[in-house]
Amino acid sequence: MASIIISYHANVTSHDSLQHLTRFIHSAIKVGHSIKGVFLYQDAVFHASNHFSLPSDELQIMEVWQSIADLGVKLSLCVTAAEKRGLAISNTLPFEVAGLAEFAMDVAQTDKWVQIK
Repeated sequence: MASIIISYHANVTSHDSLQHLTRFIHSAIKVGHSIKGVFLYQDAVFHASNHFSLPSDELQIMEVWQSIADLGVKLSLCVTAAEKRGLAISNTLPFEVAGLAEFAMDVAQTDKWVQIK
């Protein structure tokens, strides 16, 4: 089966994209593929922010990301995109901070790269 890495570009308000990402990951794992990681890029870095609170009847973004991390999927965010957007990178769990060079190395070591916007 294939190893897959995902770059995720959608803002926090794009709940459909996050749900699509989650279904894709679960489906890929179910049929035997491995998800090597998800890299947050562009406005998707806001998913790592701890500075917003969502009403209980909305999709709980951090719970979704934690459930993905619990599957053993590495979650990374682009340090440059985060800094450009004023996001503090000192406390971004469950995400780790990475650069585009690290992401490029990860892409080179996988079979497929999937972009979700």
